[in-house]
Amino acid sequence: MKTEILKMLREAQGYVSGQELCERFGVSRTAVWKVINGLKEEGYQILSTPRRGYRLEESPDILSMSELKSRMRTKWLGQHVVYFTETDSTNTQAKRLAEEGAPAGTLVAADMQTAGKGRRGRSWQQSPGMMVSMTFILKPEFAPDKASMLTLLAAHSVAGAIEHVSGLPARIKWPNDIVINGRKTVGILTEMSLSVEQDSIHYVVVGIGINVNITAFPEEIREVATSLYLESGRKVSRACLIAEVMKRFEEDYTLFLETEDLSGILDDYNTHLISRDREVRVLDPKGEFTGICRGMNKNGELLVEREDGSISNIYAGEVSVRGLYGYV
Repeated sequence: MKTEILKMLREAQGYVSGQELCERFGVSRTAVWKVINGLKEEGYQILSTPRRGYRLEESPDILSMSELKSRMRTKWLGQHVVYFTETDSTNTQAKRLAEEGAPAGTLVAADMQTAGKGRRGRSWQQSPGMMVSMTFILKPEFAPDKASMLTLLAAHSVAGAIEHVSGLPARIKWPNDIVINGRKTVGILTEMSLSVEQDSIHYVVVGIGINVNITAFPEEIREVATSLYLESGRKVSRACLIAEVMKRFEEDYTLFLETEDLSGILDDYNTHLISRDREVRVLDPKGEFTGICRGMNKNGELLVEREDGSISNIYAGEVSVRGLYGYV
């Protein structure tokens, strides 16, 4: 009931009467009053006016089960939410839940991570209330070799969500970073578990970390990292951002399942690709080389034009972009 009342208050144009809430949920006025008071204690500013009812004046940047569920606008993704005030890693928790049978679409979110991790096992710590730490579970039926494209799909969804919620120009650094004004703001880590036979996917977890309301970074990374707050000068609702990411990923994923490639988002993805038509350096096992990025193809490969005019399709590895993250 708490989630539903919060959603009604948020979506209402004005007041919601106490009688309407009582009739909607079949409870007493005392029960409604207790829920409203509980929301006030969490930090929601709710105006109570005799004979008119309740009106939500302001929603603080709160992450909670009720806050997340009340903002969700999806059909299946994020309809089951698991929330932690503090956890080691949302990816770790999502994998545990998937092993225990949690349904596809399950969202794991935390106010604070103590052992978050990125690509190549890199780890980081965070303070409460500053970041989006989220992971969702997928149980696709396509072949395992298609799973790597889910990271690229997520990057596209997150970039669009950031632009929608904050108005900032989010750009994608292939394959799993989002950059704003030349500094990293988002990291994405996708992990897959195969069936016992190793020929099908058991589950995939897509983990997303977003620097939202961080006000300062350590000196050693402040030249390469930023947050939505530092770039916009205002606080951003993390729950609102999570809901927008989930909405956009559900839409992008639906397109992906139709073709099992990235053709449905390709044009828009390439407009967000920060390396497009810029010099890049590719760390290839066969040898490092530089070239000009010509975009990404529908299979998720980065197209790099070499000095002799030939095109190399890059499907994995580190790609540095000139002028970004210290590459000069």
